[in-house]
Amino acid sequence: MSEIKAGKGAPLLEVAKLEVHYGGISAVKGIDLSIDAGETVALIGANGAGKTSTLKALARLIPSSGSLRYQGEDLSKLAAHDLIGRGFSLVPEGRGIFGRLTVAENLVMGAYQRRDKEVASDIERVYSILPRLAERRSQLAGTLSGGEQQMLAIGRALISRPRLLLLDEPSMGLAPLMVEKVFEVIRDTAATGVAILLVEQNARLALETASRAYVLESGSIALADSSAVLKTDPRITAAYLGEA
Repeated sequence: MSEIKAGKGAPLLEVAKLEVHYGGISAVKGIDLSIDAGETVALIGANGAGKTSTLKALARLIPSSGSLRYQGEDLSKLAAHDLIGRGFSLVPEGRGIFGRLTVAENLVMGAYQRRDKEVASDIERVYSILPRLAERRSQLAGTLSGGEQQMLAIGRALISRPRLLLLDEPSMGLAPLMVEKVFEVIRDTAATGVAILLVEQNARLALETASRAYVLESGSIALADSSAVLKTDPRITAAYLGEA
């Protein structure tokens, strides 16, 4: 199928024929996708569709094949830690916070590749955006609630000053009120011009947050269109939105 282009000029991230294999199992089967600067794009699909494998491949955490270009640069030649300094950040499924470090120490870890003098002011800005973290700055991260840990994971990623933020299942396991708060932060982050690739099991929430989306089925892109169109597509409403 033809690729949907969201804007003019070269995309911030451009992926072609991405494949991921686990032994003899093909998890991602030659998909194409792109994200423009400042754009929010969702990747939706059932469990096991290949969404997390796609994000891990983009973040160089697992081997993959295909063309991966970020800001015009070939990602296949870079290690995972090289991406942070280029404004590429992943908030993984399960959050990946350092449970034995405090909230403040976790946020500082988000700046480990920065050499400027504005880290402290950025951390205070995160505290202003996420006041719950400010209240718990001296608390061990492992003792936070699930929602607070998700906020911390996002806050730590923001400290790295990303141009592109990959979010893997940010609502997983959270109470409805906490999901609302986390997605408020995601939308506010997008409003600052950060591009976001959002993997989210809650398809309705994903389509309400993103301007367009890819639907991944069994490792392949089944549909790609604007969120407005996909929300009214009978295949999407039946399979993912719980409507007949």
